[in-house]
Amino acid sequence: MIRLHFTDADLRRVTVAQTPDALLETALSVRRLRGATPTGGPARPALGQWHKAMQDTRPRPGVLLDLVPRNGFLPDFLQQPTARDFATALDLVTAAPAEQLALDLGLADTPGPNGGLEQPSRWARELANGSPAARRALQRDLKGYFTSAVAPLWPRLRADAMTDRAVRAEMLLRGGVDALLTTLSPTWSWQAPVLTLPSASRHDIALCGRGLLLVPSWFAPGAMVMYRPQKSTVLVHPMLLAEEPAFSCDVLGPLLGRTRAAVLTVLRVPATTTVLAGRAGISLAAASQHATVLRNAGLVDTARTGLSVLHSLTPLGRALLAGEEPSF
Repeated sequence: MIRLHFTDADLRRVTVAQTPDALLETALSVRRLRGATPTGGPARPALGQWHKAMQDTRPRPGVLLDLVPRNGFLPDFLQQPTARDFATALDLVTAAPAEQLALDLGLADTPGPNGGLEQPSRWARELANGSPAARRALQRDLKGYFTSAVAPLWPRLRADAMTDRAVRAEMLLRGGVDALLTTLSPTWSWQAPVLTLPSASRHDIALCGRGLLLVPSWFAPGAMVMYRPQKSTVLVHPMLLAEEPAFSCDVLGPLLGRTRAAVLTVLRVPATTTVLAGRAGISLAAASQHATVLRNAGLVDTARTGLSVLHSLTPLGRALLAGEEPSF
């Protein structure tokens, strides 16, 4: 298990990333293609659908296969949580000093805090030695693989990240940091001042007053922790995914109207009015109107979060989507 130890200063410095880490998502998607083992939590059919689609397109990870094992260590330079987009992250990796690459790969005289590759390839050793050819190969294959395998998915990934962020913000507003940390994952345990995460090995990590940066991930099979000297520790967590409903809009359409049925289905994961409008492909005014009608019918619950509102399904609305008898 991994145990993160908080101080009062750390609890005041828990933040949520504005966007997913594009470079990390690229690396984790390679891991997914290689059959990474999930570490608990609910099934995520959307990931299976993506994996099936990739079997047809057959993207080529190239040298990434030397850096991304099926499970275990992932080099820190493949995580750029502060980069605003993939291009920026790619520039940061390309410009990284050879000493840092060697440290992250575990090929320096003093191994990094997160370990290293168990069996580094010849190419990985060349990269650690600062080879220009090795850097060009990494840049070429990262860009090519991202373009073919991840970029087409990026609009949905960003939308799911917005939904996840809205849910985390709602928990923070309703119950403070305790509520936020308690509900990050059903397999994680928060007993102040320690957050415990499932892991094959045991690590105790003191946050040292520098705080925690939460980074939602579409592809992560479980928790990932990156220690950053003099900066907040990064905790990557699987984001909430809006899966396809079990009850088709073709069935609910005649009852509710197709647009209103679509609004109901996308609320399987709670959403603000802005996120709801984007996911359903309608205007803000229409999203607000349909949410009001569904709320008056007892199918949707709406809670105010500061200047915005968060919409979620009621037990009756969830039962209607699932085609089941409601349970109260």
